[in-house]
Amino acid sequence: MARPDGGPTERQGGLRRAVFLASKLLVFLTQPLAWAAALMFAALLLLGRATAGGRRWGLRALWLALFVLLIQGWEPLPDALLRQLEDPYSRTPSAQEVQSYHGVVVLGGALEPSYVWEGRSQIALNGSAERMIVPLSLLRQNPALQLLFTGGEGDLLGRGLSEAARAQLVYESLDLPLEHLLVEDRSRTTYENAALGARVPGVDPNKRWLLVTSAWHMRRALATFEKVGWNVTPYAVDFNTGSHTPWSAYSLVVGSRKWELVLHEWLGLLAYRLAGQA
Repeated sequence: MARPDGGPTERQGGLRRAVFLASKLLVFLTQPLAWAAALMFAALLLLGRATAGGRRWGLRALWLALFVLLIQGWEPLPDALLRQLEDPYSRTPSAQEVQSYHGVVVLGGALEPSYVWEGRSQIALNGSAERMIVPLSLLRQNPALQLLFTGGEGDLLGRGLSEAARAQLVYESLDLPLEHLLVEDRSRTTYENAALGARVPGVDPNKRWLLVTSAWHMRRALATFEKVGWNVTPYAVDFNTGSHTPWSAYSLVVGSRKWELVLHEWLGLLAYRLAGQA
């Protein structure tokens, strides 16, 4: 029972909710397309002013918005920043090394939102599908491994099937023996993945686990799991960069997505460290 002054459980729950809401705000702030839109909106306000100075600053804001929009498509720039996140985790444990591990922790993020699943008879994976697929080959080569999937409902309103429930449907369709599958379905942030995953019955975080997540997300995930007390080794998947990027590579769609990944991870890592969660 919670204490009248808001005991530890209540305060921890409030902190988790605050971190989740902050992460949703961070998603918006790390979208460069939103920056361009904000600059265009400011330009319109300034251009509507009667003064010459207002119109001058409005034109400057408009040119800056165009520059922010166009520079996003030049992929070598965000790729250089992404490699700083991905390169340290290029090596994965060998097949022989994997035999000494107790299990695999798979972080959510590879499944389309629950509303995409509604009314459909097909599973729906997104661009990070390697998070789901690679662990299956590890389990087929090492049948004694346990697989822990951790992920709740990331929707702001928390409606629909949890990501763990959707993941279970995926693994059932791929014939994963369910006796090897453990799920945690309440976490909505990376910190909650680690903290709540450690409490799942049958999970001993002191044993050796492989941590599977996207390479660009591994630095923050690894720091968070180690902070909580897990004995984990990184097994990065879903790389977005190679050893180099052609200077001619240009795509507004791909480039803006990469910028969003870079900004989200670096700011997320900073926020986690300031909050003592990494």
